[in-house]
Amino acid sequence: MRTVAIYTRVSTVGQSCAAQEAELRQIAARADWRIVEVYSDHGISGAKSRKDRPAFDRLLKDASRRRFDLIACWSVDRLGRSISGLIDFLQEIRALGIGLYLHQQAIDSTTPAGAAMFGMLSVFSEFERAMIRERVLSGLARARAEGKVLGRPRLPKEKHASIRVALAVGGQSFRRIAADHQVGLATVQRINTALRQEGAKTKTSGVTVIGLPRPQSHAPSPVALRRAA
Repeated sequence: MRTVAIYTRVSTVGQSCAAQEAELRQIAARADWRIVEVYSDHGISGAKSRKDRPAFDRLLKDASRRRFDLIACWSVDRLGRSISGLIDFLQEIRALGIGLYLHQQAIDSTTPAGAAMFGMLSVFSEFERAMIRERVLSGLARARAEGKVLGRPRLPKEKHASIRVALAVGGQSFRRIAADHQVGLATVQRINTALRQEGAKTKTSGVTVIGLPRPQSHAPSPVALRRAA
């Protein structure tokens, strides 16, 4: 006897999963499937990620524990709204050896016809990802051609130099330096790492490291005092 998990979902709070569940229970009874558990997400959009759909997340965790052999769902759009998200879900359960039954589409991934259908979905998903990548690269190339600067804005040279001086002098925490210069903590840490690497390279090459100039004292030295006497 097959063990099956039922997954239902509705997008708004006013809707109910009862109709989906009732129909899937009838199918399970006719097919002699043993229902392990019903997982229902109420008032949650299919565009949400796994972490925002608690029942769906629990379903996949229980799938990893091999609690059932098959996942039954009323329709493919109950699982998600994007092809790429659906394919990721299919690949995960396929790797676990778990099948998928979709009632509205009359697809059972454990049959040859169902497996072929999911194979076609995988092809279209790869095509969609390739098209997105091509559009992104084309947009970046166009932006560069127009002279636009891409990526994170560069830190002004004056501010960069001031942070280096503050790190070299010491006596302040990274957070204090970051707050004083209105930059992120990671920026200060990155500049500090670069300073350490520069110091290591200089020592390795045998060159004396010249630090910051020390403040000059205007008090006469002991030798000068003795000569004056």
